Amino acid sequence: MLKEFNADVQELFLRMMVTNAELFVRVTNIFNSENFDRRLRPVAEFMREHSTDYKVLPDSTQIKATTGETIDPVADLDEGHYEWFMNEFESFTRRQELERAIMESADLLDKGDYDPVEKLIKDAVQISLQRDLGIDYFADPRGRLMHLKSSNGQASTGWPCLDQKLYGGFNKGELQIFAGGSGSGKSLFMQNLSVNWVEQGLSGVYVTLELSEELSAMRVDSMLTDTKTKEVFRDLDNVEMKVKMKQKASGNFQIKYMPAQSTVNDLRAFTRELQIQTGKKLDFMCVDYLDLLMPVSAKVSPSDLFVKDKYVSEELRNLAKELDIIFVTASQLNRSAVEEIEFDHSHISGGISKINTADNVFGIFTSRSMRERGQYQIQLMKTRSSAGVGQKVELAFDVDTLRITDPGTNAPTQNTAQPSAQSIMDKFKTTSQVGATDQAVHEQVDTQQKKVNGDVQSTKLKSLLNTLKDK
Repeated sequence: MLKEFNADVQELFLRMMVTNAELFVRVTNIFNSENFDRRLRPVAEFMREHSTDYKVLPDSTQIKATTGETIDPVADLDEGHYEWFMNEFESFTRRQELERAIMESADLLDKGDYDPVEKLIKDAVQISLQRDLGIDYFADPRGRLMHLKSSNGQASTGWPCLDQKLYGGFNKGELQIFAGGSGSGKSLFMQNLSVNWVEQGLSGVYVTLELSEELSAMRVDSMLTDTKTKEVFRDLDNVEMKVKMKQKASGNFQIKYMPAQSTVNDLRAFTRELQIQTGKKLDFMCVDYLDLLMPVSAKVSPSDLFVKDKYVSEELRNLAKELDIIFVTASQLNRSAVEEIEFDHSHISGGISKINTADNVFGIFTSRSMRERGQYQIQLMKTRSSAGVGQKVELAFDVDTLRITDPGTNAPTQNTAQPSAQSIMDKFKTTSQVGATDQAVHEQVDTQQKKVNGDVQSTKLKSLLNTLKDK
């Protein structure tokens, strides 16, 4: 691997591309004339423009006439030379782009603009040629399916009725959004999901941008130990014992408060520090919630919700892929959703931008009477990996312990469904028929009784008359 990419080496790159235009085509995605020496920059720019306009690379004669530089072909190139060119040109481009990014970063740092620096450096380091040809569909069907099954890191939500709609649960590297109005239970859902995953042995973090760490942890105490929230302090010894017992079979769990208008870089820095100090890899992250974050990659006014949420949601999804974790956050529903019982994309605060980025979007529907009856409804507004869009899932809610469960595994003992008008009429008809039948039976019994009594009286009269005749 070359350590110096001087003007002679750069000229050799251009000569090899003139010799074999296929080499230019293979490096087009990273070809940047700004990376070349000042003398060679007009040549590189002319080659790029000519190939774009005419779909063919200029020959040495055209280059000489246009730029004044002599770029002669190289004789006797073979496959080994081509492989050398690909490796070295990739290294050359990455180095030049990184050097330019560092220079730009210095100017940004002088101005106090720190957020774009990491992206500039990261983009430069990640420059590479497109050598991966993807999947040969027909080559190994079983192998690619088994790889998908083992590598997507799917985890159950803990609610089988929702898992069924999602074909198994949530996948790592994807962004899930729970949308609800103020007080609808967005935090409760993310806290319950965290408890479900911790009990499955997964490790993760719950980041709150509203509630304190202590209050969030107390809610989890109630959920994890099945203790009423108002009884947690009264039964402190028992709660402590249950939490410690649960720890033995559970994954690691951190609860972290961050101020509103934090960024993805703050989340990234925290996760790195957490992994360094604990040595544990994260499986999931719940951030409460998306609307309170600010983007890193662009300067956006907090009032421009559409643009702000677009950048934030894209950055969150990139972070989920980068860390290879299950990522869940929440979003507000706007005022138009207050009186609605069916949610659609227009009800999401900030508009369609975050929905386009998210892999799964769920609407949380409830009411005061539903919560009192222990009911929540999840509406599947978007699902990228299943056919569940438009479907609804009913979940049970324990108002005392704040636990959200699958009704199929924790069904209420009483049937809270209200009787319909038809069922009341049917019952009334049945009762009337039974009453009429009972009355008929009683009349028949009375008739039979009267007949028996009459027969008895007649027999007694006949006996008395016979006695008088004998006398």
